[in-house]
Amino acid sequence: MKASTKYYQRVTEIMAEVFDKEADGIEQAAGIIAEANRTKHSVFAFGCNHAGLIALELFYRTGGMVTVNPVRAPGMMLELSPPTMTSELERLPGYGNIIFNNMKAKAGDVLIIHSVSGRNAVTVDMAQAAREAGLTVIVITNMNTTKAVKSRHPSGKKLCDFASVLIDNHGDLGDAAVELEGFPQKVSASSTVVGAAILNAVTARACELLIESGFEPPVFMSGNIDGGDEHNKKVMAEYADNIFYL
Repeated sequence: MKASTKYYQRVTEIMAEVFDKEADGIEQAAGIIAEANRTKHSVFAFGCNHAGLIALELFYRTGGMVTVNPVRAPGMMLELSPPTMTSELERLPGYGNIIFNNMKAKAGDVLIIHSVSGRNAVTVDMAQAAREAGLTVIVITNMNTTKAVKSRHPSGKKLCDFASVLIDNHGDLGDAAVELEGFPQKVSASSTVVGAAILNAVTARACELLIESGFEPPVFMSGNIDGGDEHNKKVMAEYADNIFYL
């Protein structure tokens, strides 16, 4: 079997497992995000480096919610050279508190945090600070990995310890998903594909819940479709108090 087929099969297996075993968490997360939009609270999304890719997946895109704010802090988006610096920075105790304190978040808001290991100081600090400030924290992590590693936070705690809602991405230990004959290291991570699917599913269900309650979801249209720009300007103006990325 070709490695490309192995990857497809493994990701499909993981995805099926997630949508079976994490259905309750996905439903809870969707309800929380729908309620935040109904009550004009803000939604933030964060992850360090590659984990932050699903935060970018959620914002300012066709079919995405206008109210999702990515948290893009210096050194946390693979923008530094050499990129090895970003691995050191995400282990820095206290930096997550600095990031959180500059997010303009308030009680009743929602923070989505993604981390495969959940062990590094920045994500733990962020989650702890958010919970203490009265935010609801939706965590996406890989429990196969987080259970196998020690915390790098001074408290000894991990991201999962501060979750209001925990969604396991059911990835393999270390995230890489494909074994190649004669090569000891697995290749091709699953967390970005699966994480994006989880949160797009959460978005879809949150929008459905809003519609069921008689509330129009604040969703972007494609700017490449006639009428898209006008629609987007209108929705962004309506939710201006909940948007911090403009």
